[in-house]
Amino acid sequence: MRSRHQPTHRHDRFHLRYGHPLPFGASHVPGGVNFSVYSHHATGCTLVLFERGASTPMAEIPFPPEYKLGDVFSMIVYDLEYENMEYGFRMDGPDEPLEGQLFDRKNICLDPYAREIGGRDIWLKEPQPTDIFPHRGRIPYEDFDWGHDRPIALPEEDLVVYEMHVRGFTRNENSGVKHPGSFAGMMEKIDYLKELGVNCVELMPVFEFDEWENSRTNPLTGDTLCNYWGYSTVGFFAPKSGYAATGHFGKQVAEFKQLIQALHKAGIQVMLDVVFNHTAEGGNGGPVLSFKGIDNKTYYMLDQEGNYANYTGCGNTLNCNHPVVRDFVLECLRYWAAEYHMDGFRFDLASVLGRSMDGTPLANPPLLEALAHDPVLSHCDLIAEAWDAGGLYQVGSFPDYERWSEWNGKYRDAARRFLKGDPGTAGEMVQRVMGSPDLYQAAGRRPQASVNFITCHDGFTLADLFSYNEKRNLENGETNRDGANDNNSWNCGEEGPTDHPEINALRLRLRKNAMALLFLSQGTPMLYMGDECGRTQRGNNNAYCHDAEWNWFDWKLLEKEQDLFNFTKQMIAFRKAHPVLRSTEWMTGRDTVCSGYPDISWHGVAAWKPDWSVNSHSLAFMLCGRHGQRMGGNGNFIYAAFNSWYLPLRFTLPVLPRRMHWYLYADTMRPSPNDIAALGKETLLENQRVFTAGGRSCFILIGK
Repeated sequence: MRSRHQPTHRHDRFHLRYGHPLPFGASHVPGGVNFSVYSHHATGCTLVLFERGASTPMAEIPFPPEYKLGDVFSMIVYDLEYENMEYGFRMDGPDEPLEGQLFDRKNICLDPYAREIGGRDIWLKEPQPTDIFPHRGRIPYEDFDWGHDRPIALPEEDLVVYEMHVRGFTRNENSGVKHPGSFAGMMEKIDYLKELGVNCVELMPVFEFDEWENSRTNPLTGDTLCNYWGYSTVGFFAPKSGYAATGHFGKQVAEFKQLIQALHKAGIQVMLDVVFNHTAEGGNGGPVLSFKGIDNKTYYMLDQEGNYANYTGCGNTLNCNHPVVRDFVLECLRYWAAEYHMDGFRFDLASVLGRSMDGTPLANPPLLEALAHDPVLSHCDLIAEAWDAGGLYQVGSFPDYERWSEWNGKYRDAARRFLKGDPGTAGEMVQRVMGSPDLYQAAGRRPQASVNFITCHDGFTLADLFSYNEKRNLENGETNRDGANDNNSWNCGEEGPTDHPEINALRLRLRKNAMALLFLSQGTPMLYMGDECGRTQRGNNNAYCHDAEWNWFDWKLLEKEQDLFNFTKQMIAFRKAHPVLRSTEWMTGRDTVCSGYPDISWHGVAAWKPDWSVNSHSLAFMLCGRHGQRMGGNGNFIYAAFNSWYLPLRFTLPVLPRRMHWYLYADTMRPSPNDIAALGKETLLENQRVFTAGGRSCFILIGK
């Protein structure tokens, strides 16, 4: 005979019962809400309940001692109007900083598993110093209708990733959207993403964070500087309320799900940039928001004096390979995969996730292995930023378990140096174009292990890469000390904006060369928001703190930079049309289909005679279309040549099979619209034997 849940205790007007230790957080049970919180070192716990938006609690309910099982406090509270309620926890325990214990009943701690967070619902609304509980756990409505939506699970080799900032994408008034700077605003621009041709958006952090963290004043303008990027998480299970047009109504969960649903309907995957290496609580002297007050010694790496290990450059480091913290990360990502239909995750400073509890790198990190083999996450792409701020650099050696890909920082550096004409770069660029076999092949990994990029949120935009020799970060208020110094950039002769027509033409040509190189390379290409239309950050290579018009997407650039946008769009289409550019196997340089040509061949200014010497400034390669037919291609050959020298170079072309001819697809030396053709509209070369590449230009031919 089944028995109904019946209260066993009472506190004031609230009826209570023994709770369920799992799942952690707040979850629905018949007639009530189950609250569960873990703490190994706490001696007591009190549930603090607020009416939504109230400044003082409506109730504080201690967990009876018998409601604790092991290290878990759990309790069911009946007859709550959960949609009008906010909650947190007060924790009892030792206050011994030298032992890593920071328990203090005056702190109301945010539930680490809170699936919705209120209190900061409107972007950059100034916080109240008297607010005793600024980040408040809420229990969201669970009535969203996904219909038949599921994660898309595109093959990795087919991805074209677009890294973007949700707010910055549409915050500019010239975006023309109804709700600028929001999930809803981004939804209105999905047609733009489809026109560009990207099929995966990588969203910079959307977990709840505090944009007022480390706020200060711009020393040059007096404007407020804030935590604009969001790489400092407050709540790992909750979407950023300030990114939702409906956030002040508490509808951010539904609005974000609507965006994901709409992107999936358009054939675009959604990948989240997640930050599990540190939190917004900072180091010694940082605020107590959640983990510090609940179980500081478990959740953070500490030294013997209770100080925070800092492998992140942000004051603290999550203790990711502690079993409890490891489970927290797994549960978090499972939640986003299951409840938000996420297609993948990019892990910020992922090498931290491979450190032991004392900070030493692990040969077989339990967390990374668990993520790779988790049954719920098996469809998700996992991408590592394979380094951290503690000096651990693992590009090419990140523990991959046949699942992980990596942001290839070596591709970025080699491409930048080659494009601006540095000596001794051609040989390395050969490896990068082929998907970096020197890094990944010996370990049995595929070319898709390499996520290729030339620019990203860290560093210069593509326009600034060829406009500045030096970073311009004074407006960050850190006396220009922040941001990378080794940018491998080139101003083309003048620093910053110029009216010089030849310099501007050269800068545009170099940007097109970069786009061509990126989308012709094996591996997974990633484009940074706005690079397709010349977005500039005015030389700032660390624009993390600027919620300003110059740091937003300027939609007027689509008119001013139409030729760059068109070139980028056509290069993406070209990549999609030729499976040989997206090989899942390593190129061998041999003829394995008896076509008379190797799958890839390398050339110099003379056909079949590559020159990778220190003084070489050119690179040319040909892909055999008949090898490409095995991948579903049309049998066309592709020949691409890059000239990073300032003078023209005359390239002798390889001879094609009988009845095939070379057609010109792209030539960055030519002005728009003749710089690139639409697919199928290539022009037959009059001279089938040679082609001259102008100084600092590239060209692409189709053999058909």
